[in-house]
Amino acid sequence: MKSKLLYSAILLTIIEFKKLSSTSSPTSKTEYPSRLILASWTDRFIAWLIDFVIISIALGVIFAAVSFPFWFDTDKQGAYKSLEPFHYIITSLVFFVYWTYFESTTGQSIGKKILHIKTTDLISGQTANPKAAAIETFGKAFLLPLDLILGWIFTNDKRQRIFNRASDTIVIKLRQDSVLSQTI
Repeated sequence: MKSKLLYSAILLTIIEFKKLSSTSSPTSKTEYPSRLILASWTDRFIAWLIDFVIISIALGVIFAAVSFPFWFDTDKQGAYKSLEPFHYIITSLVFFVYWTYFESTTGQSIGKKILHIKTTDLISGQTANPKAAAIETFGKAFLLPLDLILGWIFTNDKRQRIFNRASDTIVIKLRQDSVLSQTI
């Protein structure tokens, strides 16, 4: 596992150095690549919470509009009880599609953009491919409590949830002007 991490760090350093050397002018000073900075659990939770609130509000509006005809039904409780499992399934599927789309295209959902964090491939440091993004978001959309608890119990130096490990992804803090804490 440590050799994989070392390989990843070397590969990312080479990629970053190539980017810097290809964009710099011949007379400019040599620039050294920056290190990856892992996103904190707090930043990741706040990003998740922002996404959760945004999607929940949107789904609440949609569900209210779709269920409008049932508002005048005399057996409101019975009609709602029969739809409860579908509500959970539809909500989880929407979250799954939302996170898979954003994390496979830009690496950032709306919450992650606000907090300047990004999901990347562990090996290349690039945005995760759709398959890896789908594996990573499955735990977040359908099994979050289990994914988090097991991730914290079996945590490693890369702060990965169980489904982050399964998809070989990490969540990093995007570089800002201030010095940030943990690096790999």
